[in-house]
Amino acid sequence: MKDRKTHWDTIYQTKNLADVSWYQSKPITSLKFISELDLKKEAKIIDIGAGESYLADYLLADGFSDLTILDISEAALDHARLRFGKKAENLKWITADISNFIPDEKYDLWHDRAAFHFLTEETQIQNYLKTLENWINPGGFLILGTFSEKGPAKCSGLEIRQYSIAEISDLLAENFQKLHCENIDHITPSGSVQNFTFCSFQKKI
Repeated sequence: MKDRKTHWDTIYQTKNLADVSWYQSKPITSLKFISELDLKKEAKIIDIGAGESYLADYLLADGFSDLTILDISEAALDHARLRFGKKAENLKWITADISNFIPDEKYDLWHDRAAFHFLTEETQIQNYLKTLENWINPGGFLILGTFSEKGPAKCSGLEIRQYSIAEISDLLAENFQKLHCENIDHITPSGSVQNFTFCSFQKKI
């Protein structure tokens, strides 16, 4: 099995964005959850496993000014930077594996759609939870989207870990207050349905 970085670089180098299963021309669910938080425009926001997502495009257009884009694949980030053109200079770009990522600043919003569920080993999960605890500001927010217990068991040839609303809430209960959770159906470009657990949380003060 290729290492995770090589795996994702290969996908982003060989597949068209509009053909991958996670593609969204407009990330409606993420934008809805973010709008519910009433964040200040200067809030520090990081998008984990962003790939070539259009979330940052919409957030920039909405006036948010402190956006960080993180992905394990440099190829994905290269494609995204090319799409942004001159506007790429307004974003912060990080190539890193979230299972061992150590930030150098704290965030007001940590957004993760479909990266966390690729962490299947307990040490990876605990490292991630520790990062959330240490690097989200008190009173800051977390938006987490994972495959639900009714969703796929694999994505892009990799095993994932499914989470129900109850499971993801229990996992974060020590340091985060649950705000809003939904199960969302994502329709892939091929027409198949993937059921997600989508939740927002607030870091306890």
